[in-house]
Amino acid sequence: MQTSPDRHEYPAHWEADVVLRDGGTARIRPITVDDAERLVSFYEQVSDESKYYRFFAPYPRLSAKDVHRFTHHDFVDRVGLAATVGGEFIATVRYDRIGADGMPASAPADEAEVAFLVQDAHQGRGVASALLEHIGAVARERGIRRFAAEVLPANNKMIKVFTDAGYTQKRSFEDGVVRLEFDLEPTDRSLAVQRAREQRAEARSVRRLLVPGSVAVVGAGRSPGGVGRSILDNIRDAGFTGSLYAVNKALPEDVKELDGVPAHRSVRDIDGPVDLAVVAVPAEHVPEAVTECGEHGVQGLVVVSAGYAESGPEGRERQRELVRHARTYGMRIIGPNAFGIINTSSEVRLNASLAPEMPRPGRIGLFAQSGAIGIALLSRLQRRGGGVTGVTGVSTFVSSGNRADVSGNDLIQYWYDDPDTDVVLMYLESIGNPRKFTRLARRTAAAKPLVVVQGAGSAPQGHAVRATRLPHATVSALLRQAGLIRVDTITELVDAGLLLARQPLPAGPRVAILGNSESLGLLTYDACLSEGLRPLRPLDLTTGASAEDFHQALLRALEDDSCDAVVVTAIPAIGEESPGDAELAEALRSAAESVPGKPVLVVHVELGGLAEALSAATSTAPQPDTRATATRRLRPSQQLPPPVRAQEPAAPATCSRLIPAYPAAERAVRALGEAVKYAQWRRDSADPGKVPEFEDIDEKGAARLIGGMLARGQGLTLGTEETCELLGQYGIPVRRAVPAFTPDDAVRAAETLGYPVALKATAPHLRHRADLGGVRLDLADEEQLRRAYAELTELFGKPEELRPVVQEMAPRGVDTVVRAVIDPAAGAVLSFGLAGAASQLLGDMAHRLVPVTDREAASLVRSIRTAPLLFGWRGSTPVDTPALEELLLRVSRLVDDHPEVVAVTLEPVVVAPRGLTVLGASVRLAPPPARDDLGPRTLPVY
Repeated sequence: MQTSPDRHEYPAHWEADVVLRDGGTARIRPITVDDAERLVSFYEQVSDESKYYRFFAPYPRLSAKDVHRFTHHDFVDRVGLAATVGGEFIATVRYDRIGADGMPASAPADEAEVAFLVQDAHQGRGVASALLEHIGAVARERGIRRFAAEVLPANNKMIKVFTDAGYTQKRSFEDGVVRLEFDLEPTDRSLAVQRAREQRAEARSVRRLLVPGSVAVVGAGRSPGGVGRSILDNIRDAGFTGSLYAVNKALPEDVKELDGVPAHRSVRDIDGPVDLAVVAVPAEHVPEAVTECGEHGVQGLVVVSAGYAESGPEGRERQRELVRHARTYGMRIIGPNAFGIINTSSEVRLNASLAPEMPRPGRIGLFAQSGAIGIALLSRLQRRGGGVTGVTGVSTFVSSGNRADVSGNDLIQYWYDDPDTDVVLMYLESIGNPRKFTRLARRTAAAKPLVVVQGAGSAPQGHAVRATRLPHATVSALLRQAGLIRVDTITELVDAGLLLARQPLPAGPRVAILGNSESLGLLTYDACLSEGLRPLRPLDLTTGASAEDFHQALLRALEDDSCDAVVVTAIPAIGEESPGDAELAEALRSAAESVPGKPVLVVHVELGGLAEALSAATSTAPQPDTRATATRRLRPSQQLPPPVRAQEPAAPATCSRLIPAYPAAERAVRALGEAVKYAQWRRDSADPGKVPEFEDIDEKGAARLIGGMLARGQGLTLGTEETCELLGQYGIPVRRAVPAFTPDDAVRAAETLGYPVALKATAPHLRHRADLGGVRLDLADEEQLRRAYAELTELFGKPEELRPVVQEMAPRGVDTVVRAVIDPAAGAVLSFGLAGAASQLLGDMAHRLVPVTDREAASLVRSIRTAPLLFGWRGSTPVDTPALEELLLRVSRLVDDHPEVVAVTLEPVVVAPRGLTVLGASVRLAPPPARDDLGPRTLPVY
């Protein structure tokens, strides 16, 4: 690394792993003097044409002077970055700061020339686009605001890299060269381009894992049993459509097969490509396996081996090294300590997991960090008798274990536009990047339902995630605002998922109830009221109802414009005229298909046959594969009832619908309630409002202030003057408070501010506690002020203990509080409530995720229980809520624009009939997190 005094310290925070367009990974890092040999080797592998495009002339080799220039940087005015795979360069980019005359310069010059060179074998992978994002972020950090690039007209690929980036730019043509100039300030278009590229790249990286053409199981034993051999058998028995290999370095030379699967001692010995390797060897042997896989060109790994972060500090370091090692070769990892992955598509049929039976094919994407929870979810979805039933299965399943690399965010990116997945179910034990998670969830939920259980309490072993400081109910509400269907148990997860997978969303909360039991109908009615639904009076068909009676009643309910959903209740009936299970199921199915726009649910009591019949009453039921498959003896604990092997899903019939059946009214109605709330969110999200632009906001000025303040320390709470100055950059004035350590100080302050004034004690135990008598208002003259000062010191102690201040009186109004914090689990959160007992004692605060739109700010003000006090309750004068909403939007912008702002409190904010006044404010700063969703796209730093 560079150590010369004219160079800055090596900027390690510029190092990043990125996912490229094809789903592979590369590492981006600064170029140093130690890279001379790598640079020369890289340049030798670049074609003459690419060299000509870079230097505008034949340039077969780099001179010693060139090598010195391209490897010696000061990391301020001259910066070079390299993209590496396997430790070798595949692309480089550099900038040189220039002045107005185009010559080398230093700050305050804010323009730089930028140039790229990409190895021909890696062109088309999106390497240059990723490098542009990162070199742009570096340049902005160093005070550069504009890039200039000169490109030959024939170099269309590089011109496209610049023009497609979305920055504001201008183009000129002179002396046979295209000159491009563009501002580095992110725009809505550049951000949209970056996010779209991120989604495509991360989705493809997951697809490489879930849709492999060939799989090698590393660690497959010769004898049945053991983790590796079990996974090998599971892949084979599921009917995997690609090539399958067994790998075990302990195999004798003469063993070429394991139960018909080609066997090898090393991945290197496999004749042909390997897309996915399942690693099931002891942790101490995993590095050797990763090296073999990387050198053979394996695209991704599923590491089921244990002994990593879940085992303690030594294991955590072993896990870090595993991720670094795999990414060196451009591979992504599921795991370690993973349960495995499943893809039920007829074109793949991959069961690379410890689940001994292939789940039923369906339209549900399933993610669980815990293997035990994964087994429970697969079992519940698979089971047809008892509980929730219905032939709806899994499209893909991932259990990520320690989640060292591939996470729930990556799977959301994949499922977002996966045509085989209609509903996503996730069990999350922790959220590693909450800002990104909520952003992805909001976008995905607008296209398909996303149902989540988040485990409460501390993060499990192996997951380096800080615990939330927000109440569980608050986190739940915030996730719902991002479009998530937030449930509490895996039972509710499956209940909601099966309803959403095959029923339309309800248009509203009105629910029709019909059935052959008056009591069960009333239970359903009460459950609807508890869930906030609007049930109609239950229709009792009596216990003698026939299948035709159910059919006609359901038809009438579905055709009735006064209901949005129908719950059918059914109990066993006795008598010759009583319908059989299959007959009743067919009657309900045919009625639902006749009027397909409303969801239908069935509540059945001790009527397992009806649930089964409802599942089978539609031609979408998958048919078992009649091909002979190998069978294995399983322990009862391993079995997932009922056994289903290598199924081919039948083509769905037109308008066919699966009707979910539930064993209890509460479960059915709870699932319906979630669907109603989600449907309303979908309607609201179609017009979410906008984040307004305020002309008086000085974002760059605020950034300079924050940078200067943070230079003094890692984290700090700003003083009064600094707080006022920073908030002022965002158009948030704070009413000045003048310290008064003596009565004479108080008088001088009052004369400067002008009477009437307020005298306040600002000691921590008295701040915002008017009820204790630490505030004196409307002091009209010197006499009243001196008397109030004497009273305060007599009641509470010496001035140095009280910390009294004098403040100009604000117009009368309602005292409120505005807060913004960066929460580990939810991301940036904006909160609002009334100051005093309402928020402190009753917890009457409302919350929204940042950034907040104008519609969300309006709803935030109206969401607290004490909101009527703002709108003229009992004849009081309504206050200026538009001004309050604007203040909320400005605070949201401040936190969203500057991740260094980790906490803001404005208290009290007095909202008057016209305007408002901020009487107190505090701001806390901290260095931005390593994973910043506002910066260039990167993989998480483990």
